Amino acid sequence: MIPLPFMSGFPVAVLGLGRSGLAAARALQVSGAEVMAWDDNADCRAAAKAKGIPLVDLTEIDWREPVSLVLSPGIPHTHPKPHPVAALAREAGCEIIGDIELLGRAAPDAHYVGITGTNGKSTTTALIGHVLKLAGRRVEVGGNLGPPVMDFSLLDSEGNYVVEMSSYQLERTLSITFDVAVLLNVSPDHLERHGGLEGYVAAKKAIFRRQSRPRAAVVGLDDAISRGIYDELKAQGAQEVIGISCERPVERGVYVQDGVLIDDLDGQAVPALDLREVATLPGAHNWQNAAAAYAACRSRGVDAPVVAACLRSFAGLPHRQEPVATLDGVTFVNDSKATNAEAATRALTCYPSIYWIAGGRAKQDGLTGLELYLENVQHAFLIGEAAEQFEVFLAALGLPTARCGDLDTAVRKAAELAWTEKQPGATVLLSPACASFDQFADFEARGAAFKRSVEALDAPKSGGTAP
Repeated sequence: MIPLPFMSGFPVAVLGLGRSGLAAARALQVSGAEVMAWDDNADCRAAAKAKGIPLVDLTEIDWREPVSLVLSPGIPHTHPKPHPVAALAREAGCEIIGDIELLGRAAPDAHYVGITGTNGKSTTTALIGHVLKLAGRRVEVGGNLGPPVMDFSLLDSEGNYVVEMSSYQLERTLSITFDVAVLLNVSPDHLERHGGLEGYVAAKKAIFRRQSRPRAAVVGLDDAISRGIYDELKAQGAQEVIGISCERPVERGVYVQDGVLIDDLDGQAVPALDLREVATLPGAHNWQNAAAAYAACRSRGVDAPVVAACLRSFAGLPHRQEPVATLDGVTFVNDSKATNAEAATRALTCYPSIYWIAGGRAKQDGLTGLELYLENVQHAFLIGEAAEQFEVFLAALGLPTARCGDLDTAVRKAAELAWTEKQPGATVLLSPACASFDQFADFEARGAAFKRSVEALDAPKSGGTAP
């Protein structure tokens, strides 16, 4: 747990008592702060009360008292409209921060590696943490991924915090200047929370705030918005700027050519690793993640051969093109983390014969952008709120569909058709292109349900395997 002695004796409000909020409330309480905590969800309040966290209705307090409001990332403080508690705090001039800001204040001497982007953040964060740990560095890994940062150990100038940063978290993190800041890509997402694309891009760019040499910015060049940010940073000349790409050579950068990762950081264009041999990093999107992790770890002083060797041993992450089982020649893949169309395109290009499970709560653009990535899809099995919308979209493209309602039905129907048709390389792929909140608490719960449904299948023959 991170000690917060600078908050001792001060009243601090905490709104949102999920994993990160509850950890923040506990750390503040142990550190001697006067905690006033609340969550609109009665179950979360009950869980907090069971842990001895003081509960106070934050709409009823005198907002001249708290020095800070620690606001969980999922709760809006601006767009589309602020939560009533956030509005009261702002009106009273109370600062609104997140738990990662508390970490920055508690451990100012540690090194920070921050990773953001619309897609690929979690895999890249895990890759960087994996490499640094194997290279013998003191490392804590989390943030938007994994454990809440308040459950980290306190690190000094020899330690590294590797933190996945969502756009929400970047807006509420003011004190940290990242030693290495990674921006993978930018495509429209969470626009309602940022007042449009301009606000979303501004939140992502905040990861580079106050950077100066020798700090490094690692920026993807495979989308127009990120390329514009790269050009802007290069023109300003404040920090080291390293470009990464899976589509083109990058002078003094890291890029992938025909599946081989090329290190041109020293101007030598040295082949560093054949990514086609790393089974846990399939597809060009994962090659971009690997290029970013390679550049970030080189920037933290890890030797090139060590980085390459560590990348080879990466085990992969759950719910991100996670192989679940192979049953009677059909492979089942859990890509529940693909919560928008762009993320789904990445999986749809990786398998030769796909029985695709999609749907949930649709994002603003639905399946727009997927039109060119459906060549390998044999049939789509649609679930959740978006099923009718997706059926219309896909039928117009000539793709066979079946509305299934729930995930278990979709898994069973997809498996039965795949077993019947016996296509080479047949894959039942859960890559929903949707949020999960219509039927599941989060994408992890959706992915776990997919795995349970696969485990319950009765394959026509014996001989299935599970990784």
